[in-house]
Amino acid sequence: MVKVLFVCMGNICRSPTAHGVFSRLVKEHGLSNEIMIDSAGTHAYHVGSPPDKRAQMAAAKRQVDLSELTARQVVHADFEQFDYVLAMDRDNLDILTALCPGGMNGKLRLFMDFAPGISVQEVPDPYYGGSKGFERVLDMVESAANGLLTHIREQHLAERI
Repeated sequence: MVKVLFVCMGNICRSPTAHGVFSRLVKEHGLSNEIMIDSAGTHAYHVGSPPDKRAQMAAAKRQVDLSELTARQVVHADFEQFDYVLAMDRDNLDILTALCPGGMNGKLRLFMDFAPGISVQEVPDPYYGGSKGFERVLDMVESAANGLLTHIREQHLAERI
């Protein structure tokens, strides 16, 4: 099983959005038994909280349900458990790099590295903005999620599917 962890700062906006979008995509492709998905934050600000209501509403408009997700903080075991630890921006990637045990840095990447044709490398934090920020995040996440699924299929699942 390929294991993917999406990471932002508080785990209430960007990473749960990526978690939900990628989960739906994986399910649509019949790969739920092949790919495990989770999300976390680098900070403990919102541990135990549901995703931001604005993120949930924007996602629901695209048939993505975030209501069952709960914020948690990254733990050291995540670096061992997950094959991909994908940061939404460089600041969180830097934090993850500092926390990451030696020899596991190859698991760390920016999520937008998987977005074909998009030159933006960071998913902006929509927390302090309006609803358009959440829509923009969804657009970016959907593109990167499709690219990530293609990558995982080519790198890990080609012989199984």
